Amino acid sequence: MAGLGIRYVGGPTALIELGGVRLLTDPTFDEPGEYPIGSRVLAKTAGPAVPADAVGPVDAVLLSHDQHPDNLDTAGRALLETAPLVLSTRAARGRIRGAVRALPNWEHTELPRPDGGTLRITGVPAQHGPDGSEPIVGEVTGFVLSGDGLPTVYVSGDNASLDVVRAIADRFGPFDVAVLFAGAARTPLVPDAPLTLTSEQTAQAAEILGAEQVVPLHFEHWGHFTEDGDSLEAAFAAAGLGERLHRLKPGGSVEL
Repeated sequence: MAGLGIRYVGGPTALIELGGVRLLTDPTFDEPGEYPIGSRVLAKTAGPAVPADAVGPVDAVLLSHDQHPDNLDTAGRALLETAPLVLSTRAARGRIRGAVRALPNWEHTELPRPDGGTLRITGVPAQHGPDGSEPIVGEVTGFVLSGDGLPTVYVSGDNASLDVVRAIADRFGPFDVAVLFAGAARTPLVPDAPLTLTSEQTAQAAEILGAEQVVPLHFEHWGHFTEDGDSLEAAFAAAGLGERLHRLKPGGSVEL
């Protein structure tokens, strides 16, 4: 089976190399500072470990959503204008210029691989908060990556629902690798529930998915995260899954 490489840029941003295809998740390359959104302000506490011009060419961007600056910022938007393909939500397709293609839930597209095969990318649901929150927070998507001779990979995007995880596991599981957005994000927009998985839920998601390896993203570098990498490690250890978790340092890489 072909290998998978993941390089952690920071926040929700990582470079995934699978079957010779280079994919970038939720591009965020702005420096630390305060980022207004509606009546709120999100505080970014650290810049990217890898600048945008050092990422190199990508074959596609996997954009979970475009409406929040912690998932797509000003520098990330500039990068989208040069990307050959951006896969995202219908809402993003209506708002962003460039090569943005909506990838509805359970539908797929295929990208050519250098070895002559194809990489299949399937859009899957994501719920950015508790039940009923979508009209407030907006549409979000996740992705499943698969192909002959390739590991099956789940990229969650900003999902807070284990029921969503179960639906995806029922269709595609078990997974070789899960890239899970965590951090238990909280903002006044939805004050009574996290907008992304808690650390304990992230470990539960790994079990539900049957994921042999887990790489967490989006659990640091913003002030609205309430649980960090240490709590992720503790939750995975408590669940007996510590060996599955790969907590990367910013700029670090792992081959799986």
